[in-house]
Amino acid sequence: MTYEGSLDGVLVVDLSRALAGPHAGQLLGDLGARVIKVEAPGSGDDTRSWGPPFVAGSDGAEHSTYFLSCNRNKESIALDLKSDDGRAVLTELLARADVMIENFRTGVMDRLGFGAEALAELNPRLVQLSITGFGHDGPEGGRAGYDQIVQGEAGLMSLTGSAPDDPQRVGTPIADLLGGIHGVVGVLAALYERERTGEGRVVRTSLLSSIVGVHAFQGTRVTVAGETPRAQGNHHPSIAPYGLFRCRDGAVQISVGSDRLWQAFCREFGLDPDAQGLATNAERVAHRGETISCVEGAFADQDAEPLLERLAAAGVPAGKVRDLAEVYEWDQVRSQGLVVDAEHSALGSISLPGPVLRFFDADGGNERVRPSHQAPPVLDQHGDAIRAWLAGATSDGGRR
Repeated sequence: MTYEGSLDGVLVVDLSRALAGPHAGQLLGDLGARVIKVEAPGSGDDTRSWGPPFVAGSDGAEHSTYFLSCNRNKESIALDLKSDDGRAVLTELLARADVMIENFRTGVMDRLGFGAEALAELNPRLVQLSITGFGHDGPEGGRAGYDQIVQGEAGLMSLTGSAPDDPQRVGTPIADLLGGIHGVVGVLAALYERERTGEGRVVRTSLLSSIVGVHAFQGTRVTVAGETPRAQGNHHPSIAPYGLFRCRDGAVQISVGSDRLWQAFCREFGLDPDAQGLATNAERVAHRGETISCVEGAFADQDAEPLLERLAAAGVPAGKVRDLAEVYEWDQVRSQGLVVDAEHSALGSISLPGPVLRFFDADGGNERVRPSHQAPPVLDQHGDAIRAWLAGATSDGGRR
């Protein structure tokens, strides 16, 4: 069964650039909203120039794969927001919009004439999503925020790495991505509230908030237990054995999340589950070095693939470490719709990482599948059609 999406009929005006805001817009587009991306003439979104890698298109331009990662299911219009024409077109768009996304530094929207009060007067039903680096107020509210800087400032790098003296960034721009995801949560809540009140809301989040908001048990180690967590490599700070363990031809990951699983693991590999200092999870965490040695000793004469089969048969959660090329070829990833095909105006048929949500009928039966995905647009690809739609010449603004 095909469908247009849960947010069909919702118009999003995306003024953001780089990643946090564009990721939020992409997620809303995946859910069926019409997303119009407003870009600067000539250069467009910053990420159009981020690379390599770039891919040559039939239009003679080099297209950034970074930009392609966060702008599917959008239309593009180029507007100079310092010009009368650009501001006039944006005003018309915002008057019709349900959602506006921006990630400018605090005060920029006001200087452009599109501050929160002005937008509420123009369109009282508008939901305004604003994403900043460190928050809109507070002693460092105006500070510019980039992903790696925030990963460090928000403590994530202190938890990531082989040891306390080896802080590492997460391999994806996780602060930006979480900022976009949390922004979408706020937008959906505000749209739901609007059904009751008829009024829009200003939704604000930040990269800082998004990282602190996912500290999880590492946060309560500080706020409740008074401990300061440190990086300790590929082993869990509160569960053992849980992590990456060497075997004869490489390594595997296991997660022994309970004493019951520990006993099953020990039965499979001929170990004593009640050995001194290893009988309970708390003991194994306290004696982490001995636990790791015990597990790797059992794995020393085992190759990874048969070892994974043996762990699965014993009911012990386990897995390998795949590179991304392997991930995108993995049949399980493909089965979940995590790779989608789209037709790009200059690159032809391309494959993209896909949306993470799937929808089914109320009884869990038929899957409600989006019929197609729109490739990330080239700069101003839909500008003429959007202007014609605003002028009343077309009904859909050229939406595909």
